[in-house]
Amino acid sequence: MLRKTGFLIKSILSMILIMFIIAWPVYNIFIHKADVEDMNDKSKEQWRGVITIWDYPRLNVETGSRYGWITEKIKRFEKENPGVYIKLEPIDWSTGPIKLEVGLKTGRLPDIAPIGNDFVFMEEEVLEPLNPYFSKEELSKFKYQALKAVSHDDKIWGIPTMMSTYAMFINLELFRQNGVEPPTDGNWTYEEFVEKMKKLTYDSDNDEVIDHYGITSFIQPNYYNVWGIILSDGGELIDENGNYSFYGEKAISGVEKLVSLNQEYKVTPENFGTIDENKAWEMFYKDETVAVYPTGTWAVRVLENQYRKGEGFEFAVVNYPIGDKKVPTSLNSNVASYGIFKQEDEGKRQMCVKLLKFLVQDKYQRELESLGMFPTKNNIKNMYSENINMKKFEDALAYTQVVPRHRKWKDIDRILQSQIRMAVIGQKSSQEAIEEARNQIEQLLRQ
Repeated sequence: MLRKTGFLIKSILSMILIMFIIAWPVYNIFIHKADVEDMNDKSKEQWRGVITIWDYPRLNVETGSRYGWITEKIKRFEKENPGVYIKLEPIDWSTGPIKLEVGLKTGRLPDIAPIGNDFVFMEEEVLEPLNPYFSKEELSKFKYQALKAVSHDDKIWGIPTMMSTYAMFINLELFRQNGVEPPTDGNWTYEEFVEKMKKLTYDSDNDEVIDHYGITSFIQPNYYNVWGIILSDGGELIDENGNYSFYGEKAISGVEKLVSLNQEYKVTPENFGTIDENKAWEMFYKDETVAVYPTGTWAVRVLENQYRKGEGFEFAVVNYPIGDKKVPTSLNSNVASYGIFKQEDEGKRQMCVKLLKFLVQDKYQRELESLGMFPTKNNIKNMYSENINMKKFEDALAYTQVVPRHRKWKDIDRILQSQIRMAVIGQKSSQEAIEEARNQIEQLLRQ
């Protein structure tokens, strides 16, 4: 009996040993390997540290916050990712581009920054290409125009978060008071536009001093409020081969259309061309001494909020006047996007990507309504179906030319805007300004 029992125990132990010998390689190859890979993946996700981000202000009219949209997202992201801290450094629209340029030259750059569709960053390859971190399905959810703005050499260098464009705002009450009909369906020719601006430029208190004007704006690098007029005859800034091409008849006639508003028709304030953005905007929305003001989508919310409080006026959004090009047009760096600058730590790189994916979630795309901006994802539809003015802007996106993608565009832009300003204030003719700009820019491009 004992011998049988001993034999049975030995048999069981032998079977266990055999099963272990067979099972161990299987466990080591498949189960243990999966555990190790899973642990590695988790270790990547568990990166802890500080991510720095620079960002421009985005006005929320309801709260008055300028950086509220991004700070709210930062707080939520930090809560979902304990141990990760996002350090926001606010930059403004006037000095921000310069700060990014300096950072590019000195290497003092944040982890993440708004790059828009700036060709320089993509060509210098200081950014992380993001294709490996986004599936085809994820990328297919973005609008073609939005992805194109951040693509170069078959790589994606930034993630587009929001879109905008320019159009013209008109004070409907000033139009009515002076018996001026708004443009039908928001469209008018340049000639119709001029005739209406003449009627809206007048002396309101009979003191023989003009105190109301048809239109005003400002001329400044990185801003394209008046370029819908300048490009209305079909002038081209950079051709399809990347060559500077804003000269000749179409360019000169487009600039002359803007210059004539001040020099010939005198439907602008005397300081048109030297007035700054804040003063020009105040004349329209606060003083109500200007009937037309071209600007971006953000102004819809501002004017709506003001009107609800009983402090504003009824307004409408219309297209830029149509010139020889036969369709309304505008110029804008209309895609806002974030890029990730080169990272040495793979864990940190992954966390930066995770943050960008977090920022473009569908629910946050819908929150862009509070900023008066448009989503970059194609599955967010009819967000402004009940807002006729925002719908007009949405339609205008189809007529928007994106700021040229040229490595020296910022320098080209500064030269152009400076020369056009000189023509507007009467120091040069339109032709002289265009020719001088061409000479300076061609010299710049030879360097």
